[in-house]
Amino acid sequence: MTSAHWEAEYRAARERTAVKGPGVCGLDVLKSMSGLDFLRALLDGRLPYAPIAETLDFAFVRIEKGEVDLIGEPRHGFYNPIGTVHGGWAATLLDSCMACAVHSALPAGQGYSTIEIKVNYARPISIATGPMRGEGRVLTFGARVASAEGRLLGHDGKLYAHGTTTCLVFPL
Repeated sequence: MTSAHWEAEYRAARERTAVKGPGVCGLDVLKSMSGLDFLRALLDGRLPYAPIAETLDFAFVRIEKGEVDLIGEPRHGFYNPIGTVHGGWAATLLDSCMACAVHSALPAGQGYSTIEIKVNYARPISIATGPMRGEGRVLTFGARVASAEGRLLGHDGKLYAHGTTTCLVFPL
């Protein structure tokens, strides 16, 4: 895909979610919906987006059971002192797409929490990199533990970072 295509997909997602603005949902909402239904409600603007997505400038663009994709744009405000985007930005995008992939597989009444994340950086990110797509996929899903993998790709198809996560699954 081209940078322009990703930019358009990102802008459309941001417009959908801007209706409600950033916020948080209560436990009653989480308990009443499957993870997939909850995340799709975020994607289409029926529920408020998480404040972190606003702060770090990313938006979900595709949500299926066990799979979540997002697009984010590196900004000058994310730079570290050596002139590249801070690794924490890439780690947060990976954490978000991987953990939300786990969330998308939860039945109603179940929650999760990340207990471990591992990130590998493949190349530096800058504003010139352009829009980036985070792709999260569930690897395993058990009664108490789930794991997922993620990839952070540039519109040029290059891999910029990848990782894995382990999440604790529990009743709400």
